[in-house]
Amino acid sequence: MVLIVKTPQKTNVSLKRDISTDEVDSSAEFLILEPAGYPMASLLDDYPEIENPGVFEHYAREQWNGCVVCKGEYLFDKRMYPDFAYRVKEVEPPESVIAANTSIVVNDIETSSTSKVEFRTEITFDDVVGQQIARQKCKLIERYLEDPERFGKWAPSNVLFIGPSGTGKTMLAKALANKTHVPLLPVKSTDMIGEFVGEGSRQIHQLYDRAQDLAPCIIFIDELDAIALDRRNQELRGDVSEIVNALLTEMDGIVERPGVCTIAATNRPASLDPAVRGRFEEEIEFVLPDEYERYSILESNLATFPIDVDDIDLSYFASKTVGLSGRDIVEKFLKTALHLAIMDDGKVVSADDFNTSLKRISKPVAPLNPDGLYV
Repeated sequence: MVLIVKTPQKTNVSLKRDISTDEVDSSAEFLILEPAGYPMASLLDDYPEIENPGVFEHYAREQWNGCVVCKGEYLFDKRMYPDFAYRVKEVEPPESVIAANTSIVVNDIETSSTSKVEFRTEITFDDVVGQQIARQKCKLIERYLEDPERFGKWAPSNVLFIGPSGTGKTMLAKALANKTHVPLLPVKSTDMIGEFVGEGSRQIHQLYDRAQDLAPCIIFIDELDAIALDRRNQELRGDVSEIVNALLTEMDGIVERPGVCTIAATNRPASLDPAVRGRFEEEIEFVLPDEYERYSILESNLATFPIDVDDIDLSYFASKTVGLSGRDIVEKFLKTALHLAIMDDGKVVSADDFNTSLKRISKPVAPLNPDGLYV
């Protein structure tokens, strides 16, 4: 009896080939990976932890130089941690070759909030309703990201978005990244507050090191007041000083990082440390939508409802939602009306549903009676 063993074909594994001079255009510009683990589990598994992203990038380029990579495929470590897999999350251009100049980033979702990169975003300027003054001022950032070398020392490196929550600050930053085709590094300030002293400042420096490798790019820091609180309030937040100092060092440009634009957002500019606020060359204000803009928000979002909408007077509801941000109109007014109709097994969202939703928003909050606080 003859036993014939067929070797299974490998799938989703990058193939290696030599890079010739006529393939320079096919070299990968950016490669974003995420840890995928070992093919099989073991009690003795030792998972790699990347302490220095720059060193790992050189290590990865040397190991996988010449590999053709596609989104969704896997790259396997063959040296330090044999058979540990990294999944290709993004590659630009698609189906390109890892070369000596490829920027390689690892998005460790579980352990690092500063390493996440949005390489592509679907948000465009058309998605941002209103904010014409803010959009006009952002053209300068757009020109800078398109040609950083042109600006030199006059670059708009630090820009502050200020305004109420839900007015489109994050959306405009994503639209800028989309328009200029640059990576976006979104950061939630609360995630940068570490458990140990020095952890927050270390994350900030790592963030800017990563941005330098990806330049031109945008660093978007949301809720800036969470880490850039006035240092005179250290009795409330003892770790503020070292985080603010690290941020100031990066924003001062002691280490030159051409092509890196820091955009920070806050709805509490008065609570920012004066030194941090003073480092922003430009403050761009976002305002609540006017009646015409509220009408546009209502009209565009109603078209996406999963059930039909009764014939209602949009002008009336646009006039009654004054003081609401775009996000409030969607989340508090429209979503509530839709949920009311669904709970009542309605075939359409009626005017009564919208009126009930409006009453809930307009319901005054009862003042707190201090006489009953200590009963």
